[in-house]
Amino acid sequence: MDNYQKRIKMAKKAIAKAEYILIGAGAGLSAAAGITYSGNRFTEHFKPFIEKYGFTDLYSSSFYPFDTEEEKWAYWAKHISLNRYEIGATKIYEDLVQLIQDKKYFVISTNVESQFEKAGFPSENVFQIQGDYGYLQCEKGCHDKLYDNESLVTDMIEKTSDCKIPSNLVPRCPVCGGTMDVNLRKNGYFVQDESWYESDNRYKAFLQESIGKRIVYMEFGVGFNTPGIIRYPFERMTYHNEMATLIRLNRDHPEGFEETQDKTIAFTEEMQEVVTSFMQ
Repeated sequence: MDNYQKRIKMAKKAIAKAEYILIGAGAGLSAAAGITYSGNRFTEHFKPFIEKYGFTDLYSSSFYPFDTEEEKWAYWAKHISLNRYEIGATKIYEDLVQLIQDKKYFVISTNVESQFEKAGFPSENVFQIQGDYGYLQCEKGCHDKLYDNESLVTDMIEKTSDCKIPSNLVPRCPVCGGTMDVNLRKNGYFVQDESWYESDNRYKAFLQESIGKRIVYMEFGVGFNTPGIIRYPFERMTYHNEMATLIRLNRDHPEGFEETQDKTIAFTEEMQEVVTSFMQ
């Protein structure tokens, strides 16, 4: 039996014995699902923007300082639509819900495409801590309400011309009259509405309930952009619970704390292959 098969066997045993499963998901999981921010997917869908602005990928282009709101929203409408509305549930997310559905589980994710809910995870079991492409907020966070953007995004895309939307489609804050933004944690104005705090409380309650219990922390594609949200807490909780196991799927950064190495099962192999193996 090779090393990969040994790790698969160990992981499957840990999952089978677990009372609780906590999934932590980062950008690597969505990339494994095909929601990539560069390469052919980017160049095929954003050719006019690439030609006009010299964009190289969807991540860096998200910080581009557009001259006008009309240009900004032409870009963001396409960005949101491609990653939030034009793609349905993907296989790896659907497999994950099947894998852990008989356990007490919770999900904390820095991803913003709502793939977990699309795949069938109940919304009360998912905490999208960094926001959701499906909502707009006041750019300056003057109030804590979020606004569904699907119909507006559709209108923007239909009426985009020369990488601009008509001025009458530019969203304005209904409270202060200022500009709007996508509900993403990218600055100090990120809006945490009532639903966000409810999810935060449910996450904290899950952590409290699972203290000292047999639990598996399953970490998918979490890098070092925001390690304090998932990666480091998972390491600490694994260290402090003698019955915990950390299963880490990470192509580029499988390494962890030295103190938890004997309780960590790491995979650098392709994520879909690993998840499929867990289910066999």
